[in-house]
Amino acid sequence: MNDVDYGKLWQSFLSHLKLEVDYTKLSAAEKTSILLSRIFLVAITIVLGMSALLFLAFSLAHVIISATGSAVLAYLIVALILLIILLCIYAFKKQLILDPVARFVSKLFLSPDDKDK
Repeated sequence: MNDVDYGKLWQSFLSHLKLEVDYTKLSAAEKTSILLSRIFLVAITIVLGMSALLFLAFSLAHVIISATGSAVLAYLIVALILLIILLCIYAFKKQLILDPVARFVSKLFLSPDDKDK
C-alpha cells in the first residue's frame, strides 16, 4: 500500500469514529428523554393519585362518622387503614417499586440498539 491508501484509510476511520460519536449522542439523548418523560409521568400520577386518595379518605371518614357518630373514631379508623396500606407497600417495596424501576432502566439503557440487529 502506498501513502494515499493509508490517508484514505485514516480518513475513513476518522469519519466512522465521528459517526459513532454522533450516534452515541443521539442514542443517549433519546434514552434520557424517555427516562425523563417516564419520571414526569410517574410524578403526575403520584400527585393525582394522592389527591384522589385524600378525597377518598375523607369520604370514607364521613361514611364512618354517619355509622359510628364519632368523628375522632372515624378519622382514627381511616388513618389505621392508610397505615396498613403503607406498611404493605413498604413490606413489598422490592416487588412493587424496586424491581419494576430496575427492569425499566436496564431495558432502556442495556437493550441492543437497532443498529446492532
